[in-house]
Amino acid sequence: MSKTSVRIRDAFKKSDDERDAGLTTPDNIRRYDDIVYGTYTDWQVLDVYRPKEAGDRKLPVIVSVHGGAWVYGDKERYQYYCMSLAQHGFAVVNFTYRLAPEFKFPAAIEDINLVMKWIMEHETQYGFDAKHIFCVGDSAGAHQLALYCAICTNPEYAKNFTFEVPAGFVPTAIALNCGKYQFDQNDSMDEQTTLLMADYLPDGGTYEERKIISVVNHMTEKFPPVFYMTCTGDFLVDQAPILEQKLLECRIPHEFHFYGDAQHELGHVFHCNMRLQAAMQCNKEECEYFGRFL
Repeated sequence: MSKTSVRIRDAFKKSDDERDAGLTTPDNIRRYDDIVYGTYTDWQVLDVYRPKEAGDRKLPVIVSVHGGAWVYGDKERYQYYCMSLAQHGFAVVNFTYRLAPEFKFPAAIEDINLVMKWIMEHETQYGFDAKHIFCVGDSAGAHQLALYCAICTNPEYAKNFTFEVPAGFVPTAIALNCGKYQFDQNDSMDEQTTLLMADYLPDGGTYEERKIISVVNHMTEKFPPVFYMTCTGDFLVDQAPILEQKLLECRIPHEFHFYGDAQHELGHVFHCNMRLQAAMQCNKEECEYFGRFL
């Protein structure tokens, strides 16, 4: 593991601990915790959150793919954010996936696929409306979610992978938050990203590998509808117009939101901080976007 990955794990954990200190499960949320969805039982675990008022009624699903620079994160760090989404009338699946460098690409994307299969297999048990599966992802999670959607919708791209998605499955719509979508341009790889790619990719981040993981290389007109956002203090803000250009080129339905202003600076993945009014606004608007497809 690189020193960069070690530093990120330590720094991100400290920041997340401070962000979530004192938060508790909302009274109106029912939660099912620590459900194993794969054979790597230390990694492949998930929670399900539902609004209590829904009873056993089937609900549309939101799957959250957490961020963390490909080397950090788990469902515990996203539980309060995900429960806030459930309060908008969704069943939310919040899962931990295998991280680099312990597991190389495409392990995390394989885990996304396992979660989708798990939802379909447990539709009745947890009250899932499996015909309406939405997804959210931020930062590295947005990147990996978008790659998964490309696998679902681009048969040529899917040939790069040994796993198969459920027949005919495409997420109903997705939200990509503060993500990175291109890696194969020389000016898009700073030193930290280069070191992270060495931990994430099997061959250390060759040009060919970076072409394979650049989302915009593999999107087609069959890609699902997209809500995407960035903000004033997002260090990946330059990725938004790159994604926008591809969405327009492929005529993919989409909606862009930019949060914050000169008087209200917001940082990368601000939407996970449940103490921010802007986070509540962003998450509400994403859920409203999903609601248009019900």
